[in-house]
Amino acid sequence: MASALSERLTKIVKTMRGQARITEDNVSEMMREVRMALLEADVALPVVRDFIGRVKLKALGQEVVGSLTPGQALVGIVNKELAATMGEGVADINLSAQPPAVILMAGLQGAGKTTTTAKLAKHLIEKRKKKVLTVSGDVYRPAAIEQLKTVSGQAGAEWFPSSADQKPQDIARAALDHARKHFFDVLLVDTAGRLAIDEALMQEIKELHGVLKPVETLFVVDAMQGQDAINTAKAFKEALPLTGIVLTKMDGDSRGGAALSVRQITGAPIKFAGVSEKIDGLEVFDAERHAGRVLGMGDIVALVEQVSAGVDMESAQRLAAKVKSGESFDLEDFLGQLQQMKQMGGLSSLMDKLPGELAGKASEADLTRAEKDIKRKEGIICSMTPTERRKPELIKATRKRRIAAGAGVQVQEVNRLLKEFDQMRAMMKKMKGGGLMKMMKRMGGMKGMPKLPGMG
Repeated sequence: MASALSERLTKIVKTMRGQARITEDNVSEMMREVRMALLEADVALPVVRDFIGRVKLKALGQEVVGSLTPGQALVGIVNKELAATMGEGVADINLSAQPPAVILMAGLQGAGKTTTTAKLAKHLIEKRKKKVLTVSGDVYRPAAIEQLKTVSGQAGAEWFPSSADQKPQDIARAALDHARKHFFDVLLVDTAGRLAIDEALMQEIKELHGVLKPVETLFVVDAMQGQDAINTAKAFKEALPLTGIVLTKMDGDSRGGAALSVRQITGAPIKFAGVSEKIDGLEVFDAERHAGRVLGMGDIVALVEQVSAGVDMESAQRLAAKVKSGESFDLEDFLGQLQQMKQMGGLSSLMDKLPGELAGKASEADLTRAEKDIKRKEGIICSMTPTERRKPELIKATRKRRIAAGAGVQVQEVNRLLKEFDQMRAMMKKMKGGGLMKMMKRMGGMKGMPKLPGMG
């Protein structure tokens, strides 16, 4: 959805250049493109009709302000209405209950409930400083119980054991009792899913809800489900008082379709979005920021947050102080910068948050090549001794051959890395502590290093 809608809107903005007003004709033309993009993304037809109607009503006769073109003004209206359809701003998770606050995770099998339960546990532990217990009520898939145990450990949460011969209600009561006695702040309950909606599933989850009386009942839905998500959402809405939605697999191709439909069908706010398979790949859902991503405007706030989280500020400050004092930039420092780029989640993850116009300048093949290049450089430096990293001038022919063999590359690759390192060191001398971002920008411009769009 993201790329399709972005491409169609870009086309409209270009064709509407030179027009002074938003008219019924140009609104209709743009709405045709928007309608097609939404339907292609499997957004439910009633949701599309309602959305198009609201945009038309807001757009017709509106004066074009300042330097904006009618096309740009219309994109602004579409952006605002997209955000409104997905729920204004951020809907926070409710933990205001006598501990333990119980959160019930509901959804179909394959939607990613178990992994999402662990991701949410990590979020609550790190961002909300809560003591979290997880438990699985999925007695039909023993592997799901073991999976929750594993991922809960990765998240830093405690896990309450359950087994396939127990009843889900008995598991729930025992876990709740354990959480109370051991002063847990939050109890996360992973429930059984089915491959399709059935009466037994709905009855079981209704009974679980009655036993647990959760403060939050979160509906976990696969963002790539498209039209199927609508039927699932309706069934769960009728069975349970849903308080929020978690969209998983938002890093797939059809971002947005389910977000628009499920929010409107259930009336429940989207609270979280799964943006990667990693245990920390859960974001608080911000409708305005997500609308910007869908329209190809990027999400610069998320980009800054990701870079900030990935950058070790302490080591960056140490490096700046080192350069400022006139100490020589060495291969240990160079390795540190390469590792920082990896910690930011990889180049493709950063590109995803750039505006479409910029991100489009780097193909998937370019990104793959650049990321492989970073790994290769890291391998070469790791094949050096600590002394060689601190004193690169010691690396002559014999050492180069040994380093190349250790890294599994040709000697030419070692020569190329040393040449780039020399360029970097010369630049660092000139900078005299001019800042990490300047250095990253120059790194992006060097031959063989990944060049981020918009960076020179």
